[in-house]
Amino acid sequence: MSKANFATRLTAGGTALAGVLLLSGCTAFSGWVSSTSWLPSSGPNRALMQELQDNPVNSGIQVVDVTDEVSRKLLAGQKKNLFSDTLGTETTPSYAIGPGDVLEVSIWEAPPATLFSGAGSAAPGGIATTRVTTFPEQMVGQLGAINIPFAGQVRVAGHTPQQVEADITQRLSSKANQPQVLVRVTHNNSSAVTVIGDVTSSLRMPLTARGERLLDALAAAGGLRQLGGTGGGQVSQSVNRTALQVTRGDQLHTLPLSTVIQDPKQNILLQPGDVVTALFQSLSFTVLGAASKNEEISFEAQGISLAQALARVGGLQDSRSDASGLYIFRLEDPHALAWKTPPAKTPEGKVPVVYRVNLKDPATFFVAQTFPIQNKDVLYAANASGAELQKFLNLVMSAVYPALSLINASRGF
Repeated sequence: MSKANFATRLTAGGTALAGVLLLSGCTAFSGWVSSTSWLPSSGPNRALMQELQDNPVNSGIQVVDVTDEVSRKLLAGQKKNLFSDTLGTETTPSYAIGPGDVLEVSIWEAPPATLFSGAGSAAPGGIATTRVTTFPEQMVGQLGAINIPFAGQVRVAGHTPQQVEADITQRLSSKANQPQVLVRVTHNNSSAVTVIGDVTSSLRMPLTARGERLLDALAAAGGLRQLGGTGGGQVSQSVNRTALQVTRGDQLHTLPLSTVIQDPKQNILLQPGDVVTALFQSLSFTVLGAASKNEEISFEAQGISLAQALARVGGLQDSRSDASGLYIFRLEDPHALAWKTPPAKTPEGKVPVVYRVNLKDPATFFVAQTFPIQNKDVLYAANASGAELQKFLNLVMSAVYPALSLINASRGF
């Protein structure tokens, strides 16, 4: 057989092989619309997600198109109550003595002292003026009373020092000579605020008649705790990633620290028994698929929108992504939306939801500015059909090229 005939047969064989592969490829490509499990992929494409949306009963997973109405409902459900609306009061609390406080009582008696004896102060010339008697410090017991000689058991719990002074003075007015009483709280153990969490030093901060505020408590605790930095150094904890939680009785409310700093109304007056907790918010979302980068992205305690999230990952890959196939996977609160079908629930009571975003619709960019991203969300950008076709053609050509190479090599015989 001559070289020309051999080359001709190889060329014909290669052409036939390419035709068979291309023919089989077209058949496979037509079936790709429903399934591409045989092609390399980073996740489901829009066609598979559409099947999930069309048959939600089969999976129990809710697939929801992101619209302005959906975004507003989610945003309203995540709106945090302001401290000024729930805990705020501009009435400075008057200090009241309580059980556990330690008091010191001093009584002055005008001369001639008839009831109390003790060191007296004298005017020039040695003439006695008044006498003062200071009693040992006493802790207010559970019954809320202290004992004063000649005055008996004096109830002090719930009263201000001035009210206690007036009560003791009245009790001694018929026994002592023009008594004057001074009550001093030496240890304030009942009217205090507890500050804990990610602060430099947890403490109980006594409250005064001045009226301490939320940021006063944070400052008294030494501010935010220092975090370990690279090289063994210390770096300040980010204000934008910290939230303040206030517990008052059976109420518990939380706001980002940056909100409290920016809005003076949220720097509320504290009440006795309040617990202030500084919480470092380790919030993040994960980006997968045809985005410019696949990684976990941290965000601030005040939250971010979908538009901000996309900007932080550099947007979608123009050469790979399907702009109508951006999905947000989330474990949602059961009461967040009205579900079209009975939702499946996790053992924790959450509903698995996939939010579909169509960025080919210009109106969606306005919605993306308000759609809230939550902690542990997964953003997935599906590949475009053209990208899947490119993968398929690459597989076909990887089989055809060796045959063509063999044909070219045979021509050198």
